[in-house]
Amino acid sequence: MYLRHTPSGDMVEVLDLPALINPCQAQLVGRFHAGEELQEPAYFPKAELIFPSGEALPLAWRDPNYRP
Repeated sequence: MYLRHTPSGDMVEVLDLPALINPCQAQLVGRFHAGEELQEPAYFPKAELIFPSGEALPLAWRDPNYRP
């Protein structure tokens, strides 16, 4: 899955999908998908990631106190 990193505008390949949907984890492991060479994995705060369409991540994925 790919998300957009808001500070840089670059795409991030999410390497840890369980961390993405776990609201108790504020960051996840991913790597920038830019250029021709494979980038090193890094930690990204979920607050800095959005869907490629510009939509924010669901609150249920970001807030451990979320109640529907």
